[in-house]
Amino acid sequence: MPPSLDTVINSSIPQLLNSNTSRLDVEILLCHVLRKNRSYLYTWPQKQLTSDQYIQFQTLLSQRISGKPIAYLIGHREFWSLDLQVTQDTLIPRPETELLVEQALIRLPIISKIIDLGTGTGAVALAIAKERPKSHIIAIDKFPQVLQVAKNNAQRLELYNIEFIISDWFSNCLKTVDLIVSNPPYISLNDPHLTQGDVQYEPSSSLVAGADGLDDIKRIVIQSYGHLFNQGWLLLEHGYNQAKQVRYLLEESNYKAVTTYADLAGQPRVTVGQKSDK
Repeated sequence: MPPSLDTVINSSIPQLLNSNTSRLDVEILLCHVLRKNRSYLYTWPQKQLTSDQYIQFQTLLSQRISGKPIAYLIGHREFWSLDLQVTQDTLIPRPETELLVEQALIRLPIISKIIDLGTGTGAVALAIAKERPKSHIIAIDKFPQVLQVAKNNAQRLELYNIEFIISDWFSNCLKTVDLIVSNPPYISLNDPHLTQGDVQYEPSSSLVAGADGLDDIKRIVIQSYGHLFNQGWLLLEHGYNQAKQVRYLLEESNYKAVTTYADLAGQPRVTVGQKSDK
């Protein structure tokens, strides 16, 4: 007979030696199998799993023990209070990227035109679309299967003020907008983080950008200038150790008011610049 919920939880936690959130991981996997929220686990601790549920949970647990990210195991992740579909073709949305949304919203009036370059799951575009429903957001990604995930998320969340374009940055986009936001690949080719944690399971094409991690940021900085209205803004997420280089790239390309903002962990994470022809 399959064990009760509290027995499963207590016996599974010690198996996740490499996770700093072992109890949370176990509870999330159980909730996914049961199709219940976490309060259910505490309300019905003696509830027994069915045989099929127990087998499904053990399969997921073994994959988590091997290091596979929770988001890929359950197929979704929360970002900006939005429940987003995630696949192994997409990056997993991270809390620090919410800073990009915050800084975009500060600069956006009620009605604006916005481009999200390299949209992935659509996390940033969808968050802005939710907060600025009268704006028009253009979500761009070069991978059709990734853009389809973003489209699915928009449809499920009933956010319809988004246009989706398949494009390698601006290669297939001639739009001019008020603000461009991007969380591009910015990890260097030989960065040891690529073989650690969740990152080792994520698509390298969405992570790696040349020897110094700046190849895509350089392209975006140069190309974005011609796609911004005067006084428009470019906002870039980057690595914790890249702020100085990104500020230099923006200033060399004639952006003004160049500023870097730190995430909740105190790491320099987002740098912005304004187009000004005056």
